[in-house]
Amino acid sequence: MHAAKPLFDYPKYWAECFAPAPFLPMSREEMERLGWDSCDIVIVTGDAYVDHPSFGMAIIGRLLEAQGFRVGIISQPDWRSKDDFMRLGRPNLFFGVAAGNMDSMINRYTADRKIRSDDAYTPGGLAGKRPDRASLVYSQRCKEAWSEVPVVLGGIEASLRRIAHYDYWQDKVRRSILMDATADLLLFGNAERAVVEVAHRLAAGERIESLTDIRGSAFVRRDAPEGWFEIDSTRIDRPGKIDRIANPYVNTQDLEACALERARGEPDDPQAARPVELLPHPKLSRERTVVRLPSFEKLRNDPVLYAHASRVLHQETNPGNARALVQRHDNLDVWLNPPPIPLTTEEMDYVFGLPYARVPHPAYGGERIPAYEMIRFSVNIMRGCFGGCTFCSITEHEGRIIQNRSEESILREIEEIRDRVPGFTGVISDLGGPTANMYRLACKSRRIEAACRKPSCVWPGICDNLNTDHSALIHLYRSARDLPGVKKILIASGLRYDLAVESPEYVRELVTHHVGGYLKIAPEHTEQGPLSKMMKPGIGSYDRFKKLFDKYSKEAGKEQYLIPYFIAAHPGTSDADMMNLALWLKRNDFRADQVQAFYPSPMATATAMYHSGRDPLHKVTYKSDAVTIVKSERQRRLHKAFLRWHDPQNWPLLREALKEMGRSDLIGNGKQQLIPACQPQSDGYHSVRRKNSTPTAGKKTGKPLLTQHTGLPPQGQDGNPWDKRERAKAAAEARRKASQGKPAKGDKPGKRPPAPR
Repeated sequence: MHAAKPLFDYPKYWAECFAPAPFLPMSREEMERLGWDSCDIVIVTGDAYVDHPSFGMAIIGRLLEAQGFRVGIISQPDWRSKDDFMRLGRPNLFFGVAAGNMDSMINRYTADRKIRSDDAYTPGGLAGKRPDRASLVYSQRCKEAWSEVPVVLGGIEASLRRIAHYDYWQDKVRRSILMDATADLLLFGNAERAVVEVAHRLAAGERIESLTDIRGSAFVRRDAPEGWFEIDSTRIDRPGKIDRIANPYVNTQDLEACALERARGEPDDPQAARPVELLPHPKLSRERTVVRLPSFEKLRNDPVLYAHASRVLHQETNPGNARALVQRHDNLDVWLNPPPIPLTTEEMDYVFGLPYARVPHPAYGGERIPAYEMIRFSVNIMRGCFGGCTFCSITEHEGRIIQNRSEESILREIEEIRDRVPGFTGVISDLGGPTANMYRLACKSRRIEAACRKPSCVWPGICDNLNTDHSALIHLYRSARDLPGVKKILIASGLRYDLAVESPEYVRELVTHHVGGYLKIAPEHTEQGPLSKMMKPGIGSYDRFKKLFDKYSKEAGKEQYLIPYFIAAHPGTSDADMMNLALWLKRNDFRADQVQAFYPSPMATATAMYHSGRDPLHKVTYKSDAVTIVKSERQRRLHKAFLRWHDPQNWPLLREALKEMGRSDLIGNGKQQLIPACQPQSDGYHSVRRKNSTPTAGKKTGKPLLTQHTGLPPQGQDGNPWDKRERAKAAAEARRKASQGKPAKGDKPGKRPPAPR
């Protein structure tokens, strides 16, 4: 692994003489109270400003402040003109632009491309406070305000659009966001290391155009610089039959490049895909090698080449061995440096130990910000994910090397929450991160880790080189429980159960002390077809974990339930796969309250499958087997209907589909059949739904409802999203019995039960 300059080793900028601000200023009046005449850096964000380490603008802003810079925040500006972007004056160094904690398109549109009615990152949960593709729009407005001020893009939206990418909402391949946003530099991944270097080098007088050697950055240039060796990506991983013309990407300064490559394959098929071994060059190193991906123009018209480019990009994501990438857009190149070096534990402690106020900015007047309410009593203990699930972009953004905080730093934050955060009742809602149980898990060998190109450490099975010892996490849980004033520590982040079963002691600790009645896990499916395209373990891992979960729950004298999440319409999923999943749900008496359909987010491997119909997890050729793709509206509705097999509104569609599939035997009132043969005569929905709904919580409780997989902590008292609903149902049932058999209000046919208070 390459060495990197620690975040705290930079000499402080002159403005360090100003004390840390109570909040980073959002107005000129606040700047004047702080004694500032200008800002060195202005951060523009699509989220409400919450000064908390779970919000990107707060982390970057406080980090730059700690480096001695004056940082202002422009939160959710009116993007229809440049006026709002000028409210803090001209920044001395640069604008930092991000769409927010979520991609603006995913934030606004559902998986069915319908507009959402709310926005969790906006005061009052109001929708419409940010534009589509917010990073792009904000960048353009910053340039309109002050064309000479550099614009640096960051955040997950820009990170996942740093290269030509399939856009689900327009159903086409779009250019790199750098080509449309008029930004000068893009920082991808967790950008603390890169943004600190950018700030100090600009402050030292360097021009933004000269910052071409920073890891984790992307920029536009016209030609490859002197001294670089260029490799065509199709020579590393041939996509199959290609045009027999001169390679337009060959670096004319290195015409002997062909002599450095040796192809292997079947000699009788000149068009066959051949793996290539690159021989060492005596003068060139990996650090001076760039891989040229097919151009935007080629990817736009060739889905197979798009899958090939996605495969190569994901192979170049390990900071220990990744090479630079370059992609032509018309007559310009988008250049991507290798990904950033992960933060050390000391650096993570430094970042999370900055003087956050831990509450929203006072300008919001105490108005509720739903995303903050979800995380205000939670603690992030690590970053990164080595799971590599193809539908998820965490690995593409945060990397697959886990970055851990020290136990001391985590306990200190819990104490801060206890002592400073309003409304704390003694319950920590989560100790987690992208996953609940990857804390301090890593490759046993640094040398192997730096050389590895596997997309996942746990698929198709757990790698022999992966340390799965959960003892550090167990010790952390116990230490956190022992803190004075802490009554309960809940775990709300998604659990990687295939790792958990490797440590039964961890499962015992979790189940005995840290489950608030329900624990969410994500098998995502039961059938091998879709699971192999998701890079998820088989349902047998879920069964093994459930046995341990039930065993230790019983030993603890607790009635607790697993909440498994499933995805409909994922690439590789057939109608028969969804039917088998529905049968599994019925056998296990699970009734999904809400379901999630596959959402093709930019740069995810599953999105490349969705667009191309090929599987980038294996070598991509024009003769590769096609992947089953679910695109039509009817088929997507059908797959979601199978997940909600118990809903009478879905029965007509399911009957029709089962007949088409030749499975009419599953229609009827038998125990082994999926749906009834007849539809209820009245609207029938509420009466049948009451019969099939979850029983009241208590000794005779049945299976809980499933809920939508949002990746956010569960809501409700003690982290339980079903408390209010179940209490309301119990009260209604008690009132009905007390009224001597008279139907309770809301039980009459055709009327909905009253909403719980």
